[in-house]
Amino acid sequence: MVNIILASHGEFAEGILQSSEMIFGEQEQIVTATLMPNEGPEDLRRKFNNAIESFGEDAEVLFLVDLWGGSPFNQASAVHDEIPERSAIVAGMNLPMLLEALGSRMSMETAHELASHIVGKDVNGVRVKPEELEPDEASTVAESNDSSPSVGTLEPGTVLGDGQIEYVLTRIDTRLLHGQVSTNWVKAVNPNRILVVSDSVSQDEMRKTLIQQAAPPGVRTHTIPVSKLAEIHEDPRFGDTRALLLFETPQDVLQAVEMGVEFDKVNIGSMAHSQGKTMISNAISVDRDDVETLQELQDRGIEFDIRKLPGDSDENLDKLLRNENLI
Repeated sequence: MVNIILASHGEFAEGILQSSEMIFGEQEQIVTATLMPNEGPEDLRRKFNNAIESFGEDAEVLFLVDLWGGSPFNQASAVHDEIPERSAIVAGMNLPMLLEALGSRMSMETAHELASHIVGKDVNGVRVKPEELEPDEASTVAESNDSSPSVGTLEPGTVLGDGQIEYVLTRIDTRLLHGQVSTNWVKAVNPNRILVVSDSVSQDEMRKTLIQQAAPPGVRTHTIPVSKLAEIHEDPRFGDTRALLLFETPQDVLQAVEMGVEFDKVNIGSMAHSQGKTMISNAISVDRDDVETLQELQDRGIEFDIRKLPGDSDENLDKLLRNENLI
C-alpha cells in the first residue's frame, strides 16, 4: 500500500483527513504535515522526515500538497529529490482527489502509479450549477506578460525604456519565492521579472531548482548574487524591466544598497525564527544584528512595509521593535 502525506499551509490537511475518514473510515499509513504561521520551512521538512521514518524503510510515499509552488510543495520537492524512485507529488489537494487516492492505493504498488492515476482522473470536484454556467472550453495556454527581448541578444550600451530597472516590489522573505508571492504579490504588482537575490542561494542548485518550480507562468525568474544585482542596476538594457526583488535577509538588502542599488521602500513578509531571535510578530523574528541592519537601512532613507499579503494592514516596524524592548 502506498503511504500518503497530506501537507498544507495551516490546518487544512488535518481537516481534509478528518472529512475523508467520515466517508472512508479510519485510515492507516497516512500522515498530515501542517505549516503553521509561527513555523518555517525547516519545521515542515522535519515533519516530512519523521513521517517517512514512521512508514518504514523503502516505503512508497505520495505527497498531496495544497498549492504548487508553496512551502509544502517546495519541501516535498526537496524530499522527493532524495528518493525520486519511490515518491511523487500531486498539488492542488482537495477532498475528491484524496478520496480517489484512498480508494485506489490498496491496488497500486508505487507512488508513481498512484499519482499518475489521480491526475488522469476527473477528480478536481469543481462543478457549477446551473450547468449553463460551465465554460464551453477551458483555455490551457498561459501567455507571458514579458514580451521584451532577452538582454543577452542586445549590444552593450543599448538603452531600453528609460534605461533604469523599475523595482515594483522589494521584499525580505526567508522563504523567498513561494505561493503567497507567486500568486498574490505577482498579481498585485505585475512584474515581468522576478530576481531572487542571495549569494548563498545562487550557489545552491537544489534551492535554485525549487525556485524555478515555484515561478509563476509568464514571469522570467532568476537567482543571482548581490553583486549581479548591482551590475544590472547600472545596465540600461534592463530599462523596460519591472522587477520583483526577493531577499532572504536584511543584511543582503544592506549589501545591495552599499553597492549602489537604490530603492525607497522594502516590504518585510517573513523572517524565520531561530535560536537567539525574538518574535516581534507572527511572521518576523529578529536578533541584534537584524535590528541594527534594519535601523541602518532606515537611516539611509528606506521605509519598511510590514505585510505578508497585499491586502494586509501595514504594521509599524519601530512600534514592533519597541514592544519587545529592542530599541
